[in-house]
Amino acid sequence: MDGNAPQLLSISAFARRVGLAPSALRFYDDCGVLPPAHVDGASGYRFYQPEQEKRAVLLRELREADVPLPDVAVVLDGPREQAQRVLHAHLRRMLDRTERGRSAIEEILRSLPVTGSHVEARVGGAELASAIRQVVPATASDEDFPVLGCVLVELGDGEVRLVATDRYRLSIRVLHPAAMHGDPRQILVRAADLVEIGPWAARNAEVTVEVDGGAARLRGAGECRVLPLFEDRFPSYREALSALGPPEYRVIVDRLAFRDALLSRGDTSYVTVATAGDGLAVTIATAGDGSTASDTIRLEAICSGPPLRIAFDPATLIPALEAGVGPDVLLEVSTATHPVIVRSADQGSFTTLVMPVAPLSLG
Repeated sequence: MDGNAPQLLSISAFARRVGLAPSALRFYDDCGVLPPAHVDGASGYRFYQPEQEKRAVLLRELREADVPLPDVAVVLDGPREQAQRVLHAHLRRMLDRTERGRSAIEEILRSLPVTGSHVEARVGGAELASAIRQVVPATASDEDFPVLGCVLVELGDGEVRLVATDRYRLSIRVLHPAAMHGDPRQILVRAADLVEIGPWAARNAEVTVEVDGGAARLRGAGECRVLPLFEDRFPSYREALSALGPPEYRVIVDRLAFRDALLSRGDTSYVTVATAGDGLAVTIATAGDGSTASDTIRLEAICSGPPLRIAFDPATLIPALEAGVGPDVLLEVSTATHPVIVRSADQGSFTTLVMPVAPLSLG
């Protein structure tokens, strides 16, 4: 070693200073992100300069944050702008993973078998009947997946949620009880059983939803209706919601005019919706005999975001519009291939997600 040798630190001493194990320092040397200042030719021992501490500490912090080594190298040696880009991208990935993990754990906790617990919530009868009417159309009759013919009822966090999906549509209605107590629970009820109970619920000013162990019932005006439960695992809808990105496009349009445009031809294969200034161009396409015919209807709309063109299966979009409330509907779109959020402007407690489709041609 030369005359500067006294200023060098052994790998053990340097490891203690920067909070990294000697084995980690050897690994980072092999990867080329933190080479030692000197390697003894005879012994192979690695030595480091005190000036390398700042780099080593930053490296340790990046690895503690699970930043991949290629990105670590960019942060350590690349331009500031590129370092910022990779760190922001990593942060978004971490937040997405955290949110997906949180949703998954919450879903599992809700689905754990519960014995002996009791929960009840008092809701408006007309509200409950309305919620049933809105979410049941999103169920499906599927022999292979009978759970899709059920409505998930969640009681907890001061809410009663009714959720249904046929894998192409997801409908959620949130009720805010006048009173609720007990442990959070979720139950599955066949859509047909809820439809049968709907008119009875509408005749009651208030209905109390009770879940006790493995039984559920509704009470109102001195009457009691048993809710038969279905044992299965409902799709993880919260994970689907958390995976949605922020909307890039928003469209507000007359709900019934939009629906009537979709219904104007009964043999529709798909519809293409395109924003055009202060309006919406709804192209109704019919495919057959190797060709595609189309008609375009223009609707007044409030559109924000860059130009948008997206296609839907009318069989999934029309029920979402019919289940809404009020004169207007709000569409929130993140991309042309991700689920579209359909909201009623007059009822924020009801939300439907509709999957877009890839039409035969968007040319």
